[in-house]
Amino acid sequence: MTTLTDLTTDRPDATGDGYDHIEVRPTSGTIGAVIGGVRVGGDVDPATVAEIRRALLVHRVVFLRDQHHLDDAGQRAFAHLLGTPTKPHPTVAGDGDAVLPIDSDYSKANSWHTDVTFVDRVPAISLLRALVLPPYGGSTVWANTVRAYDTLHPALQALTNELWAVHSNLYDYAAERDERRLGGIDVRQQEYRAEFGHQEFVTEHPVVRIHPETGERSLLLGHFVRRFVGLSTRDTLDLFELLQRHVTRLDNTVRWNWLPGDLVIWDNRSTQHYAVDDYDDHPRLLHRITLAGDVPVSVNGVRGVVRKGDASHYSEVPA
Repeated sequence: MTTLTDLTTDRPDATGDGYDHIEVRPTSGTIGAVIGGVRVGGDVDPATVAEIRRALLVHRVVFLRDQHHLDDAGQRAFAHLLGTPTKPHPTVAGDGDAVLPIDSDYSKANSWHTDVTFVDRVPAISLLRALVLPPYGGSTVWANTVRAYDTLHPALQALTNELWAVHSNLYDYAAERDERRLGGIDVRQQEYRAEFGHQEFVTEHPVVRIHPETGERSLLLGHFVRRFVGLSTRDTLDLFELLQRHVTRLDNTVRWNWLPGDLVIWDNRSTQHYAVDDYDDHPRLLHRITLAGDVPVSVNGVRGVVRKGDASHYSEVPA
């Protein structure tokens, strides 16, 4: 797993080639790149936006330091250049427009997941900006789900190509994790959990989806999976554990240590992520904007289907 600690070291051998408007420094050969030479906002020119998007598709997650000038409006304006922002969340109000606070006072997403897979229209891209950071810990880890598929044994590829999974928001960390805390549930976290689960969404997605921009195959899993279609609970648990363990191998991940002014952008169609809960009771606040995405399509061209819940209020499906 690549841990980023010193981004000022001159490593010309690690600099990405073919970019005229930005600097791209890969963090490893498997996932992640640091982007420099750009001050993001609503005034970024189209050629620079195109290069940022190209770097994102190649490296899955990109990190931008020193974006101290950004506020919610600037983050939202830049997001519009990359795509169409969704509502903050299918069930959580956020700011009512596009920004969802990721606030440790209400929840901690310390479990591997791809964002919002419990609806049919899974977000394409997420933009996360640091506002309040703990004095230690609080890093985030991403895993490359395209590489995870590519490095599966061919027999497992054949199996997952035909496999479908049922995803539900009621099987998220917010629904269960706080109940295991000694001494009961924090009131704010209980209220957030109630808001998260006040409307149930259940969707069936292919375990292997085709990336709509690159044509690559990636594994669509994470903690919203309730079960695999046609498999027993025990078989689901065993197979899910095998596949998730493969996705999150250390050599398939990158770990980011946040600093003030950081903006991180990831391709939600080719990654999972995990926010590490190792900062005790210190506050941690980041603001997330997600961009509208397609309904996942299987290797056989079949789209995901809704079993329960209508997410049309959350986002439109891109044409």
